[in-house]
Amino acid sequence: MSNADVTELMTTLGRQARAAAREMARASTAARNAALRALAATLRAQTDALLQANALDVARAREAGLNDPMVDRLTLTPKVIETCAQGCEQLAAMPDLIGEIIGLQQQPSGIRVGQMRVPIGVFGMIYESRPNVTIEAASLSIKSANACILRGGSEALESNRALAALVQQALQQAGLPREAVQLVPTTDREAVGRLIAMPEYVDVIIPRGGKGLIERISREAKVPVIKHLDGNCHTYVDDPCDLDMAVRVTDNAKTQKYSPCNATESLLVARGVAAAFLPRIGAVFAAKGVEMRCCPEAKAILKDVPGAVLKDASEQDWFEEYLAPIISVKVVAGLDEAIDWINRYGSHHTDAILTTDHRHAQRFLREVDSSSVMVNASTRFADGFEYGLGAEIGISTDKFHARGPVGVAGLTSLKYVVLGEGEVRG
Repeated sequence: MSNADVTELMTTLGRQARAAAREMARASTAARNAALRALAATLRAQTDALLQANALDVARAREAGLNDPMVDRLTLTPKVIETCAQGCEQLAAMPDLIGEIIGLQQQPSGIRVGQMRVPIGVFGMIYESRPNVTIEAASLSIKSANACILRGGSEALESNRALAALVQQALQQAGLPREAVQLVPTTDREAVGRLIAMPEYVDVIIPRGGKGLIERISREAKVPVIKHLDGNCHTYVDDPCDLDMAVRVTDNAKTQKYSPCNATESLLVARGVAAAFLPRIGAVFAAKGVEMRCCPEAKAILKDVPGAVLKDASEQDWFEEYLAPIISVKVVAGLDEAIDWINRYGSHHTDAILTTDHRHAQRFLREVDSSSVMVNASTRFADGFEYGLGAEIGISTDKFHARGPVGVAGLTSLKYVVLGEGEVRG
């Protein structure tokens, strides 16, 4: 497409989204929940058709030489589709935040002042690989009474088209505008450039993908951006801890799935438990083919583990998001060094402490500067569905507006409302 054609296309999508947003803002809770339940039912009914569309994308991805983590992110399974359907139902069952008035207080003048939760309006979503994001974004947009423009990756085009068609079908079935959820129909990169530079139509941009994509969006966008750049998540094994639990949780945090941004990439171990813990987790990682990039102290403890793949960690390894069967391993003196290390090398995404010391847990929660901080739980729980948000549109490591998994509340704004009975200012 020529630049002029792309500009015309995106302008049309923007105008339609803005008009649909006004309709969604006044749509009833019942209508929006009906759309979500219809979408859940349609996803289940069309699972086979969705898997066929996804198979075309996966085959093309393999032919193009995409690496295994990328193909894993791209692949739809019946379980993934069912999780999407459950997310829609979970959202439909949640209370409606739109129109809620909070903090209403009477002032000396007689007026009552509070804040009302309202939709943001129109958000643009730019994402790579994961076609299930189409459903997560669409369902959250419907629940929060917004409109959205979705631009998925070229590698998932067939899957995203099939999913977006089901969303529009569900919207129409509930008497809501089809244009409340629109998929950009071209893979032309210029479409992204236009989408992030239309403040007259788009209120916020949410990029979800690799660091390169998010850096580009953050640099070039002319509208606000909700983002996280990467997920260098830490698990810190404290002294004291329950070693059996620590092995189980650390294993899950790293190996349950390698490609998500909430998988643990860095393992910190207190010196007091390192000799007891590291050989046990090292044996687990060796059996699963996880490469360990170690500090000298960790490497010395792990060197006799049969089958262990050990390498010396570089300075860059402490910052790295691998999205692969690789983990950095560091022995630290204790809690103070662990907290300082995480705040220096982490990406402020998700970090966990495994401990039996309540005071250590409380300090970790207060002092680690991340969007999700956990005690005795796998970092893999950092997810909107697992947090009970119904779904998430992404994880934010920003500190303004939204932080952590962004659910319905993160797609709303607050405006002041003033209720009076004829008061005038003196």
